[in-house]
Amino acid sequence: MAVYTTLFLTGGICLEYPSYNGLVRAIRRFTVRSVLPDSLLCLDRLAMNLRWCWHQPTQQFFESLDPEIWKETHGDPITLIGSLSPKRLEELGNDEGVVRRARELDEQLSAYLSEPRWYHNDFDNPNKPATIAYFSAEFGITAVLPQYSGGLGILAGDHLKSASDLGVPIVGVGLLYQAGYFKQSLTRDGWQRESYPLIDPDNLPLSLLRMADGKPARISLPLPKGRTLHAQVWVATVGRVPLLLLDSEVPENDEVSMRVTDRLYGGSSDHRLEQELLLGVGGVKALRLYSQITGASTPEVYHCNEGHAGFLSIERIRELMEGEGLDFASAIEAVRSATLFTTHTPVPAGIDRFNKDLVSHYLSAMPLPGVSTEQLLALGAESYPGGDASVFNMAVLGLRMGRRANGVAKLHGKVSRGMFNQLWPGLDRSEVPITSITNGVHGWTWVDGKFQDLISRHMNGAEYLSGHGWKKPVHEGGVSDEELWAVRRELRAQLVEAARNRVRNSWLDRGATPAELGWVDDFLDPDVLTIGFARRVPTYKRLTLMMNNPERLRKLLTDPKRPIQILVAGKSHPDDEQGVSLIQRLVQFADEHGVRNRIAFLPNYDMAMAHALMPGCDVWLNNPLRPLEASGTSGMKCALNGALNLSILDGWWDEMYDGNNGWAIPTADGIDDPERRDTLEAEALYDLIENTVAPRFYDRDEAGVPRRWVEMMRHTLAATGPKVQATRMVRDYVEQLYTPICEAARVLDSSGHVQARELATWKKQVHDQWSRVAVRNVTSQVGDQVKVGDTIRVTADVSLGNLRPEDVQVQLLFGNVDQEDMINDYAIISMDCEEQKGDHWRYSHEGALKSSGSKGYTVRVVPVNPLLDSYKEMGLVASAERSARASQAHTQFGS
Repeated sequence: MAVYTTLFLTGGICLEYPSYNGLVRAIRRFTVRSVLPDSLLCLDRLAMNLRWCWHQPTQQFFESLDPEIWKETHGDPITLIGSLSPKRLEELGNDEGVVRRARELDEQLSAYLSEPRWYHNDFDNPNKPATIAYFSAEFGITAVLPQYSGGLGILAGDHLKSASDLGVPIVGVGLLYQAGYFKQSLTRDGWQRESYPLIDPDNLPLSLLRMADGKPARISLPLPKGRTLHAQVWVATVGRVPLLLLDSEVPENDEVSMRVTDRLYGGSSDHRLEQELLLGVGGVKALRLYSQITGASTPEVYHCNEGHAGFLSIERIRELMEGEGLDFASAIEAVRSATLFTTHTPVPAGIDRFNKDLVSHYLSAMPLPGVSTEQLLALGAESYPGGDASVFNMAVLGLRMGRRANGVAKLHGKVSRGMFNQLWPGLDRSEVPITSITNGVHGWTWVDGKFQDLISRHMNGAEYLSGHGWKKPVHEGGVSDEELWAVRRELRAQLVEAARNRVRNSWLDRGATPAELGWVDDFLDPDVLTIGFARRVPTYKRLTLMMNNPERLRKLLTDPKRPIQILVAGKSHPDDEQGVSLIQRLVQFADEHGVRNRIAFLPNYDMAMAHALMPGCDVWLNNPLRPLEASGTSGMKCALNGALNLSILDGWWDEMYDGNNGWAIPTADGIDDPERRDTLEAEALYDLIENTVAPRFYDRDEAGVPRRWVEMMRHTLAATGPKVQATRMVRDYVEQLYTPICEAARVLDSSGHVQARELATWKKQVHDQWSRVAVRNVTSQVGDQVKVGDTIRVTADVSLGNLRPEDVQVQLLFGNVDQEDMINDYAIISMDCEEQKGDHWRYSHEGALKSSGSKGYTVRVVPVNPLLDSYKEMGLVASAERSARASQAHTQFGS
């Protein structure tokens, strides 16, 4: 039966068309927005600035407009406003309380956007950058804007939010994916099923970047076979931070090019390469266009968050060569001076490596003047022992084009130095110039509102943001044990209710009938120890380690006195067959009648799920294969809500575990048999839960409070809370990396890039002469019986070819030696140049011995220049040969 609907158009025209009851799949979904009354025009600004997603008062206000619609739209202000009827909007516009509250929030937003913050008030460094460009393939800002797959995107989103809170002038650059990452569901027998719902940018908190005449702004880049890839630029406003998202779905593109930004991490190698070219090359073009249109300053620092955006350096080289006349080598130095590369993977398989011929095919379509394609390919070539000459490595490109590089936890920095040691073959892996800044999480985003309310009653917002103010309320009587435990129980109950809904919906989606799902009403218990495990599902994260001994797991789940319950979530890349099979194995176990009320796999893990899962868990489990976890920030989010971590000592936990903020699962390092290692570590996990974790949780006093457990909660909030804040992380980036990089970039960029040209010329000279640099002879003056306090004099004769002493540093490496004459924990001492003797130079050092034991030394030569970041930059080392250091064999120094 047809029902006629009438649309009244402008100019008095009316259009009447029939509508039918039925189900027809739409090819596009969009929201027709109602016209806001004048008194509520500020709602649009409140909804379009994504600060609402971490500002609880604004969320509460939107929810108050229509709680039912707010729930149905999953907390999306844009959709909420579009769903309100004109009549309801008129009512709200006439409600003085609503209007007053909207204006108050709008004024608060204005203050937030304009008032000086940490970067302006407290970080007083003249070298700090005016603007930083932050490139990432994904950004997890809110579930409303599904442009993320996992930890990398969530980290990028938290980086932007914290930069906004601190007033750090960052502009984000990414891609707008038409389907985001996939939506996950389960088949009846537990296999992962993927779908890709399309999104419509017009229904998202985005605005299209437009030229002065109102036309959409466009960037373009050449592709092989005469094709051109065009993209428009959407802008998401993340508090004070603009986020530019490039979108290839424009009419100027052919059908293939329109699909370049179709989905995250999908498609063929050609498809992925085109995405990364658009992100890097197109991202730089978008920045220039944004500055031209808005007047925003040009970035002084370029942060490449993983290798996906590495081609940004190629575009910036092109700009300098074509726009300022620099030669290729000088342009490389200028670009390097302003670039930071962050690696997030501890495994080679996690690095994007493209076929060299494929990259050559694409780069040949965007030539640089006077530069061969081979020269460009060399920037990402694995031209080192053990490398694959047939590939182009995006991480290698990032490292070669970055003035500085970092991992995302202390242990990950160490692992990365080992992974990439080949790029600096003359250096010991401990000296490889890859530092680390440990990831953090955005507190305002990840602390549950109920917990925020509890804590904020005892401190102000600034204290909460820094994390340091937690010590007062949690350690000096501000918050009682009873209050803390009551909120923990409330959060757990909130999670139980959310999990029941998700399990019921998942089973219905899998084909079950409502009549079969009565048991879901008793699924989980709000008073049972709740353990969470949620992350991407590559094999090294070991989703099923908990199932290594199924019978022992069943015993823990069904213990009559101290039961546990476990919630698991995570997506496996569709092409990862092992990961997909791990999910199916866990789902089948969780479906068993004997345990299904105590364990479940929750499909479609995303930010919305995380906001319930992480605050509601008592314990967060993480059991990767050490040391393959880069950081792993999910446990940090739980810690901010008073949960305790139970984890392998890997990633962030390796440096922040202190014995009182959770438990470390013992590892079987050195066991080569992976099955044996899994068995040993699984048994250690079971033992910890059964004998330590569960007993402490259920050890209650007469008031029903587990005092020792709550004490661990207090310690976690006070001691761990400040360390895991993303504001701490962003401050570290600003102070340790952005500002020193900016200082160097300003030097090399000044006066027509004179210093960049000089550095390039000097480096070529050093490379040309380095084969002639050698340590010819090393002698020492030391007695047979040496004691602490005695003096030792070391001299070395060094050949420098046509280099001068100011081009090098001759270093004495001195420290303890083992039985193999290997020096450990050595000091690096610069030797003094005494005189030129024929075709070589004599260097010396004299000093007192300060400790006893077996000591040894060696001598080496490294290039130095004030324009280098450090002597490590070029990776060139000329070391003394064994024959030249015969006198330095380890000697026992007495006390």
